[in-house]
Amino acid sequence: MELNDYWRLFKRRWLLVLIPAVVVLIAGVATYNPPPPVYNVGVRLLVSQPPAPAALESDEDAYYTWLESEYIVNALTDWVNGNRFGAAVSAELAEAGVEIPPGAIQGGLVADNARSMLTLSLTHGDPVALEAMIAAAITVLQEQNEEALPQLGNRPAQITVLDTPVVNQIPSGFRSQLDLPLRLLIAVIAGVGLAFVVDYLDPTVREREEVEALGLPLLGEIPKKK
Repeated sequence: MELNDYWRLFKRRWLLVLIPAVVVLIAGVATYNPPPPVYNVGVRLLVSQPPAPAALESDEDAYYTWLESEYIVNALTDWVNGNRFGAAVSAELAEAGVEIPPGAIQGGLVADNARSMLTLSLTHGDPVALEAMIAAAITVLQEQNEEALPQLGNRPAQITVLDTPVVNQIPSGFRSQLDLPLRLLIAVIAGVGLAFVVDYLDPTVREREEVEALGLPLLGEIPKKK
């Protein structure tokens, strides 16, 4: 088929191309629900270990003290990313009268580390609950970290909060904005395919070229009225 053939096909079947897109558009507008707001809070924490008295007398010993802090941060990051930390934060919240299951906490929790600094990030749909969650997470990190650090001999590591936790709303993702346009595009493609199928199954002869392709003699042609 040449471009003119495609153009004539679409002129004949334009409703078949349009109807699926219209149906998807109406259904999408009728069932549209804006995505719920999502909030995030992040905080940086400095992890340290009190130096031994001998470490104050030697630069080399002081270096190993800093190195020990980095190892502590790595262990704490693994602890935070595990499910036991979420359970500990949930228990801490329960003592304050706030009921949030461990899965809801762990699902929105992200921890990373760089040298002796631990970065903690929490995401949740309720900003009030999120404030309570980050406060409980900091408390658990500061008061229960010996669970993740048995090598310290049940002595907790020193954790200093460097930032004031501030809850911010996360803007809706670009994917949610493309949802309806993508569905419309798929509907248009489906409509084009439907037009081709219907035209292929239609036995009607409309063009002289179709008659000639069948090997039949052409006796006359009625021009289209303009």
